[in-house]
Amino acid sequence: MSLSLKNRIAVVTGASSGIGAAIARELSASGVKLVLTARRADKLIDLSRELPGEVETVAADIAASETPRRLLERARERFGGINIVVNNAGVLAMGPVDDVDLDAISRMIRINFEAVVRTCYTFAQDFKIQRSGSIINVSSVAAFGTRPTMGVYAGLKAAVETFSNSLRIELGAHGVKVGCIAPGSTQTGMLLDLRSSIGISPDAPPAKAEDVAAAVRFMLEQPDRTNIAGLRIYSACEGN
Repeated sequence: MSLSLKNRIAVVTGASSGIGAAIARELSASGVKLVLTARRADKLIDLSRELPGEVETVAADIAASETPRRLLERARERFGGINIVVNNAGVLAMGPVDDVDLDAISRMIRINFEAVVRTCYTFAQDFKIQRSGSIINVSSVAAFGTRPTMGVYAGLKAAVETFSNSLRIELGAHGVKVGCIAPGSTQTGMLLDLRSSIGISPDAPPAKAEDVAAAVRFMLEQPDRTNIAGLRIYSACEGN
């Protein structure tokens, strides 16, 4: 029997578009109260207006060191607590050795890994005290097999997987769940750049952001005795 998500409180990062927006829609339809964050305030507001449930928006840069604490405090102020955090924010920077944008790579490191670590630790401290809570980190199937020019992106996603598993083991005895969901080729803004880099035809049908969002909901609906540590979601056209 699946666990009801009604009236739970979740923070979703990178929520203004793509997978993050799909997760927001899926959780709101399941009765979850949401704190949504991204850099674009206008997109967050537009999304919040279409959702059926209660929503708080926080326009912020997830790479800023103070942002995770702001999100936790906003959840407490608006809803009285927090049950779930979904670390979805991410960017893609890649290129050959002789033409790589190191500033873009450095920012990707801050967003795709450092921000995940900061957010996880900030919320995990509260979850450990209350002896409940769920953390879901969005990684990528690139964590399990890289390609030329995208080694940093793939390495960061592999780091998210390893960090999440370590955190899961540390917090499991305290009633806190931690898991990773690794999308493959998904219909988002990153799709064309990523597909061209790994040799997938642009005409091959990708998975949809809604497919990933449904999988996130599935992970969260598991009973207390179960923690889904990881899911990979490939489109039907993908190999490894």
